Amino acid sequence: MTALDATPTRAAGAGATLEFVTIHGSWQRAARGAMLLGDDGTAQPSIFAEMSALAAATGAINLGQGFPDEDGPAEVLEAARQAITDGVNQYPPGRGIPVLREAIAGHQARWYGIHVDPEREVLVTAGATEALTATILALTEPGDEVVVFEPFYDLYGAVVELAGAKLVTVPLVAPHFESDLDALGAAVTDRTRLILVNSPHNPTGTVFGRETLELVVALAERYDAIIVTDEVYEHLTFGVEHVPVASLPGAAERTVTISSAAKTFSVTGWKIGWVIARPALIDAILSVKQFLSYVNGAPFQPAIAVGLDLPDAFFVDAAATLQAKRDLLIAGLTTAGFATSTPAGAYFIVADAAPLGRVFGEAGDAANFCRELPALAGVVAVPVTAFVRPEHRPQYASLVRFAFCKRVDVLEEAVARLGRLAR
Repeated sequence: MTALDATPTRAAGAGATLEFVTIHGSWQRAARGAMLLGDDGTAQPSIFAEMSALAAATGAINLGQGFPDEDGPAEVLEAARQAITDGVNQYPPGRGIPVLREAIAGHQARWYGIHVDPEREVLVTAGATEALTATILALTEPGDEVVVFEPFYDLYGAVVELAGAKLVTVPLVAPHFESDLDALGAAVTDRTRLILVNSPHNPTGTVFGRETLELVVALAERYDAIIVTDEVYEHLTFGVEHVPVASLPGAAERTVTISSAAKTFSVTGWKIGWVIARPALIDAILSVKQFLSYVNGAPFQPAIAVGLDLPDAFFVDAAATLQAKRDLLIAGLTTAGFATSTPAGAYFIVADAAPLGRVFGEAGDAANFCRELPALAGVVAVPVTAFVRPEHRPQYASLVRFAFCKRVDVLEEAVARLGRLAR
């Protein structure tokens, strides 16, 4: 077997052209885990790339990808500019600059009463993406199982496959997307190495309650598993409390907490994330992380330290502002004929397009409906089936995810356009 397997489109001979080439490697496992490997073995574009390209080509409003269209707090932006001016432009320390690690530790104590050592228990990463990737690669071996709630962020499946581990899913069922405790209990076994908890949850907006989180801790203790939490939307909850798993009795020793600045401070392009865990876990994760990005974002790190030290009012107002945007879009989707869920956190609304009747029926499923939505209403969204493994997609086949982390005027225009569906 060679690195390149070429299958000619006509009989080999002088002048034969090779139009299909398969490159072998671990990319195929990553694409398969992210549900992006075609039946012919080629990589397919992600639904996010496809829908964003469709928005750009048609002039539709892009409510597909979850990034804000407004800048973050002025103090944070100015701190980054000042850091560049002050020469903070070379490699930072491998674990992150001390002022940011101290701010992260202070943030945990201030908001959750969790006390960590900024020298040994905090690691700065290239966003939550690198934090999750390094953690999964560092803490699993081939054959291990990783339990996640489904629908799930596609990165999880990609990295689990890269590690040679096995993804085991626990369904979150519409319309409320609550966890099935019996299913969770059945999913975790002595083969489980990691239990990955994303709360507030993408794409459903679920914020897991204490009962679910306590069961996660109990199962992890019973089977000696490690809990990995993805808490990037931790400050964006609406009328409910975000409870970090690490704050629960008995959890801190076996929990890897991951978060980032991207969503809280509307700086998704800066890619500043972090990992909080006991020293032995941090050392293991760093052993992998140092060969991914090595280090990143030198002038942005002190700027995020400024952000984490902002007054409580900033964080409260950010959640309240986002909640108002959520309510605006829910009202518009309901008027347009969708059945909507009300997310308790994060950036997204899951809406059922089936009540649209003929409009949805002609598309056949949410993926085709989303491809037709720019022509129907001048808006782009993504199907929830993009976050679900093929064998489980039928129960999510009519569900569509809309992002509400946009300017109010953009959301108002999107609501007006979606109103065409009701006519």
